[in-house]
Amino acid sequence: MESQITRSESRADAVPAPVTVRSILHLDEIRGARPQVLSGSARLGDPVRWVHIAETDEVPSLLEGGELILSSGTRFRRSVTRTRDFLTRLDAAGAAGFIIEIVDESGQTSEADRALLVEAVAGLELPVIVLAARARYVRVTQAAHRLLIGEQLARVERARHVHDVFTDLSLRGADEQLIVDTTAGLLGSGVVLEDATHRVLAFNAADDSPRTLLDGWPRTGSRQVAVGMRGRRWGRLVAPFADPDDDHAGEVLERAGQAITLVRMSTQNERDAHQRAADALIHELLSGTDLSEDDALVRARNLGLADTGLFTPIAIRTAAEAPAGSDAEITTAQLTEQALRRELVAAAEAEGASAIAGGRRAGMLVGLVCVGRGAGRREDGGEVDRVLTRMFERLADAVSVEHTVGAGGAHDSLLDAGRELEQAAQVADIVATMSVRSRPFHRFADVRLRGLVAVLRDDPRMRTFAEAELGELLADETGGAGVRRGPTDLEVLEALLQEGGAKTGAARALGLSRPAVYARTQRLEERLGVSLEDAESRTALHTALLWWRTTR
Repeated sequence: MESQITRSESRADAVPAPVTVRSILHLDEIRGARPQVLSGSARLGDPVRWVHIAETDEVPSLLEGGELILSSGTRFRRSVTRTRDFLTRLDAAGAAGFIIEIVDESGQTSEADRALLVEAVAGLELPVIVLAARARYVRVTQAAHRLLIGEQLARVERARHVHDVFTDLSLRGADEQLIVDTTAGLLGSGVVLEDATHRVLAFNAADDSPRTLLDGWPRTGSRQVAVGMRGRRWGRLVAPFADPDDDHAGEVLERAGQAITLVRMSTQNERDAHQRAADALIHELLSGTDLSEDDALVRARNLGLADTGLFTPIAIRTAAEAPAGSDAEITTAQLTEQALRRELVAAAEAEGASAIAGGRRAGMLVGLVCVGRGAGRREDGGEVDRVLTRMFERLADAVSVEHTVGAGGAHDSLLDAGRELEQAAQVADIVATMSVRSRPFHRFADVRLRGLVAVLRDDPRMRTFAEAELGELLADETGGAGVRRGPTDLEVLEALLQEGGAKTGAARALGLSRPAVYARTQRLEERLGVSLEDAESRTALHTALLWWRTTR
């Protein structure tokens, strides 16, 4: 690709500079007529679109902008007022400039005409140039038009080259970074690809340092194009140091943005198809599939899961329910899930394992991890546990979204592992309610009483028991809203139970004084009709509280 960028730069260097009023004045046919600029010297660098010979004051009405007018007519040298009016209208029509001979019938320079024109152009910004000798305007127009046609052909060639470069990148399936690199090479300037929230996805600093390019990002007022389909823009391609008036830069960015959009669409389509296939297999395993072990292994292998080794069901929980907000919030949740899938697979591969995942519900991914055969789970901690630990530590480092991970046991059979997917999801849900999470992943045995309560959460007998234990305290929590003054009785009870009944610890956790906790404890005992000094009462109340938390 380096050679392609070099070719791009050499082609860009070969493109002639734009034809301007100044470059026309440098033509031999004009220089021989001894030109003198009377006004508009600041605009001599303006581009010239075409060159016309005109001898009528109706010329302004025929212009489209960018024309340089040549004249030898004496009618523009008779009246200061009329000449100034003509030049003013010429400027308003967008003319690039006006060149006029001031030569009398004998071929000598007319100082009177020069004086009249000097007075007429006073205060005008339009470039007005007088020629002190006759010029062959036909030859001037021929030379100027050769320059203009050469410039136009060079622009066409440059546009064709840009088109070919990005078409080739699209056909080759180049990734976003390679497209950004190529764009920076074509422009000779730094380029940044960012998402809708201005996070930098890829960049190439060209001749600048990354710090120069990215410090203070995002930048406003930069040359940029949106990337993504109309109505579904997901980012911008930005060249912060490119000339805002450079048409070539705009063309290159436009083509690069299209190439990135096509690459993202192609990648997304492939990713979507893979994701749908993974979802379908996971859902079949969750629902008790009629698949044979061999068929399930074949399908899993085609999705990237190794078919030899020990299979472990896993679940990753990021949210309790689907987002009910704006389209942007829903899109963010979908992007988060996609990122988790990618990072899960990458973390598994980094540890020599393989993984697939599918969506069980919004905010919950379930999947399977395969670790090489012979990695049994022993009492002292087998290879499967070590691999899973490193995997989920990597995952936690790679993603910023808070999540909990549940896992089942390791199995020789893919179908046996699939039957524990629901249990892994339950564990992930349970761990999300725990205040202390000491491990990168948890199994059912790790959640102990909380796990048992979660399994029985929907059992009406469990509900009856919990509501009888907590009684009026639950009514306080579900009653009408009001101004809260300190912790509720249920929160005080929970703090006491977590501290094993120790009032000093509960006071510290609640931010209350010890006398206040003593008073609140006495009130709790009166309302509940039990003593919190009794171990069995505390166990029953703690079990009821765990049930209540799992239903939130």
